Amino acid sequence: MNRDSRYLESILHHDIPLTRDMGLKVLDWQAQQLRLQLPLDANVNHKSTMFGGSLYCGAVLAGWGWLHLRLREEGIEDGHIVIQEGQISYPLPVTGDAQAICAAPEDKVWKKFLAMYQRYGRARLTLHTRVVNAGSSDDAVLFAGQYVLHR
Repeated sequence: MNRDSRYLESILHHDIPLTRDMGLKVLDWQAQQLRLQLPLDANVNHKSTMFGGSLYCGAVLAGWGWLHLRLREEGIEDGHIVIQEGQISYPLPVTGDAQAICAAPEDKVWKKFLAMYQRYGRARLTLHTRVVNAGSSDDAVLFAGQYVLHR
């Protein structure tokens, strides 16, 4: 685990205590992609698969964490990140540990977001997270979240 991953995991566990109970771990932050891990045993439902609410939470947190780390790289530490809206689908069950993966938006979208924030002190960004069963590349969950950054 690199320094950024350890930093983010400590922020999540401190600021959002639920993440400790969920067993959430930050796997890595590289090439502007964030990967989180959710263990099945802490997030299991009555069907022995992962609880949909845990998956939603993991997807939201992957986007929140992505934005937190990316802003830190830009030297922007005066903002507050909130989720404003989210759309989720669950095409496959999660039958083991899960990985939530959030990748960078298009560069022009990111640049516009930064410009809006610097000009108005408030900006909105849509981030996409996919959740896969550990060891698989098939999408079990697809999430699009609209995050707001404000001063």
